[in-house]
This record gives sequence, structure tokens and C-alpha cells, in this order.
Amino acid sequence: MALYGSLATVRAQTARMELFTTAFAYLDEVFQPGSPANLRLLGTAAGETQRIELAGGAFALEQVYPAKVRADGFFESHRKYIDVQVVVEGEEVMELADISRLTIRQDYKAERDLIVYADCTDASVLRVKAGEVAVFFPVDGHMPGLRARSEATLVRKTVVKVPVPA
Repeated sequence: MALYGSLATVRAQTARMELFTTAFAYLDEVFQPGSPANLRLLGTAAGETQRIELAGGAFALEQVYPAKVRADGFFESHRKYIDVQVVVEGEEVMELADISRLTIRQDYKAERDLIVYADCTDASVLRVKAGEVAVFFPVDGHMPGLRARSEATLVRKTVVKVPVPA
């Protein structure tokens, strides 16, 4: 099941898992003031997403967006990648449910590595603030990007896509 906590906590939880080494090296750069990755993400305009290629088949999606209302969200999961979702500025709510409890709304699309599920009214809820991480494995249906407050706030975030080991 998913991992959640501060960057330091999640790093400690995954320390013996080599598949996360590239992700945390990249995240170190993202959180280093003035580094190329930090400046790139901070300079990204609202509504934009940039794909950054990383080592070992991993990549990052650097995103800036206003958090959305729950009605505009959907549950998703992935087969080929583990999501390491990290809020850099702002905060958002992410909902989480084991895919065994979800009903598929759109079958798996290999080109997007995406399965979309029908709504789930009894999901767990995470409030993810700047510097916090949520790691979603293939069994974790998740609905990220939701408003933490009634008004829309701008979120700067990166999602590191870590290949699932063969």
C-alpha cells in the first residue's frame, strides 16, 4: 500500500529499495534552492507540465496547476510505473483506495499507463503539504490534485514515475 510522509521519512522508508535512488537524487535537486531543477519548477507557468527524463527509465512530470474541486477529479492507477508525488509549493488533497475496492470506468490504456475508476465514497484522504511525499504503487487507486481549502490554490508539484521492477 501507499507510503506517505515528509521527504526525509519516505526516503528512510525506501532506503533499501534501489529502484527509488534516482527519484530521491532528483528530488534533492528540486529542493536545493537555485539548482537547475528548482529554478525550472519555480519558473513553470500555471497550467504547464514538463517531462524530465531521469536515469534507469524513470522520468518526472513537473506540474503547476490550481488544485481542483473533487467533482473534477478521478481515481487512477498505473501498471508500469510507481508514482512518487511530491508537493513543492502549496498543498492538495489526495484520495486513496486499494484497486480491489474500485470499479474500472476506463480500461487500461498502455500508451498512458492509466486505468480510470468510478468514484469511491469511502477512500482514505491525505492532505499533502509542501515537502511531503505520497508514493502510489500499482495497487493504489489514487485521486490527486484536489483542493485542500474551499478556494483554489496554486500547487507546484513533481511526480516521479519509477518503473515497476520486472
